Amino acid sequence: MEIVMAKTAGFCFGVDKAVKIAYENAKHKNVYTYGPIIHNTQLVDDLSKNGVEVINSLEDIHTIIDGKLIVRSHGVSKDVFINANDKFKEVIDATCPFVKRIHKIVEEYSEKGYIIIVIGNETHPEIEGIIGWTNTKTYIINSKEEALQLELNNNQPVCVVSQTTFNATKFEEMVEIIKKKVYDVIVFNTICSATHNRQNEALQIAKKVKKMIIIGGKHSSNTQKLYEICKSECKKTYHIETINDIDLSEFKADDVIGITAGASTPNNIIEEVIFEMSKIEEENSFEKLLEESLFTIHNGKIVKGTVIDVNENEIILNIGYKSDGIISKSDYSNYPDVDLKSQVKVGDELEAKVYKVNDGDGQVLLTHKQIAASKGYKKLEEAEKNKEVLTSKVVEVLPSGVVVVVEEARVFIPASLVSEQYEKDLKVYLNQEIDFQIIEFSPKRKRIIGSRKQLLKAERQKKQKEIFENIEVGQVVEGRVKNITDFGAFIDLGGADGLLHISEMSWGRIQNPNKLLKEDEIVKVFVKDINQNNKKISLSLKFPEANPWNNAIEKFAVGNVVKGKVARMTDFGAFIEILPGVDALLHVSQISKEHVEKPSDALKVGQEVEAKIIDFKEEEKKISLSIKALEEPTEEQKEEDNQEA
Repeated sequence: MEIVMAKTAGFCFGVDKAVKIAYENAKHKNVYTYGPIIHNTQLVDDLSKNGVEVINSLEDIHTIIDGKLIVRSHGVSKDVFINANDKFKEVIDATCPFVKRIHKIVEEYSEKGYIIIVIGNETHPEIEGIIGWTNTKTYIINSKEEALQLELNNNQPVCVVSQTTFNATKFEEMVEIIKKKVYDVIVFNTICSATHNRQNEALQIAKKVKKMIIIGGKHSSNTQKLYEICKSECKKTYHIETINDIDLSEFKADDVIGITAGASTPNNIIEEVIFEMSKIEEENSFEKLLEESLFTIHNGKIVKGTVIDVNENEIILNIGYKSDGIISKSDYSNYPDVDLKSQVKVGDELEAKVYKVNDGDGQVLLTHKQIAASKGYKKLEEAEKNKEVLTSKVVEVLPSGVVVVVEEARVFIPASLVSEQYEKDLKVYLNQEIDFQIIEFSPKRKRIIGSRKQLLKAERQKKQKEIFENIEVGQVVEGRVKNITDFGAFIDLGGADGLLHISEMSWGRIQNPNKLLKEDEIVKVFVKDINQNNKKISLSLKFPEANPWNNAIEKFAVGNVVKGKVARMTDFGAFIEILPGVDALLHVSQISKEHVEKPSDALKVGQEVEAKIIDFKEEEKKISLSIKALEEPTEEQKEEDNQEA
């Protein structure tokens, strides 16, 4: 098979920049993108697993967020920029430079009084962003028919721009129509040079090949344009998002196949398509080799033999032929660490398949795993029909997933289906036994796909249901700290998450939850509230029995002397923390018998002080203190007191 790969396939400069910005900021908390960062579902899902969420409207944001908003590569309107800066601590502009240029053009010429005509798809986010930078009459057209229907005033100047991913030929045709309608027309060909080169290269490849594969998101405008262009030259053109969208049985070893990809398509997806397509040649070559060898007696036949020798790397069989048969370790089993000596002994009978006879020495090469795999296929086929849960060991870890073996039949579990959550390192599963189900069984296409995700999801839902059936307000439970945010922590209760808000972490003041808790720490909390409809659980560490206001009338009785630390200061006094969660006011007039202008003249935050309680209002939870009441009167004060007496 000949594969013609486009040099311009994959991320363009603007998309690459935006994606790098998103991943670089994924390590921070409360990171969002305004709309999908690019039109690629797989990449957006991966960003979500890394903590970068998508918001589609600023109207959903009602308070200022202590986080970051990344403006997507398609750009946004001027109003969105202004509102975003009001609602987010930081706004990062990842707009493609070519799109930014269009924003500047339409803003400048609309201010000069030009009518703006934008050529492109009016529902595309790039177009929505562009028209948000105009303040004059603006038209959006997408075809020659719409250009012909335009009613323009010949006395008013017109400025024409294009969506960066628009078809270059169609753009030129529509511009000619507009020029015939209006005298004063200024045209900016804002089609991205990378887009133009990509389209032109794809067109040239499509003219030379039998079949054409276009890789990219179904909603990606530039990918759709590539498909249209190639389809016009190559009838067998396929638009796919991933290798899973194509039937490999439609391709043959003698095909000449062209491959290109949209600007929003990650390299790993392109590489996977090329890898799977290249295997077609290998598989066909192997089958052809067998067909060419059918003239020999045993080639391709199922034979039975007696084991006459076993070592670490191969098994020797007496198959009743002039030469013995040899089964190598890799031809015996798909398990790379199989111990042949523990599996087979001298004298055992074994069934195998002849796959090659060396003409020079007459050596017969056999495979046993293909025989065993055929039995495994039957088991897997039944498992798919009955939705049976299988258990097997992970024998191989690939960049795109893991491989398990069931009776020598290989099952591939994609990375997205290995776990319910994103897994950074799949190597942790190597040699581990896992449960899974077969979700696709196509052995002829070499596609046997498994999944753990739905099992884990069902198990989590089952545990969640059990938790909500049994949990009660006031109940004390244990959980694992799953995630810590600025406003609190999420606690995994073994199937459902509960929110431990920062205000419920301590009777005292907490400014940073990370100083109190650590991820994966086991904590004991009590259930404060349960919302069955929204499946939300509110948790607390403020156990009632530890409430510092318990027995307050005794602990805080007027006349009691207490010790505490200066927690904070105001112009009128200082607040002294006498117990965690209990602050008492030390008025400036009660700091000393001597005159004190402001609290900071006599005290410092964190300083320990001793004072007398001079007032206590239990219902209002207010306590007043006095240091002055503990001080010995000066000689001058004693004399004044005697005179008054």
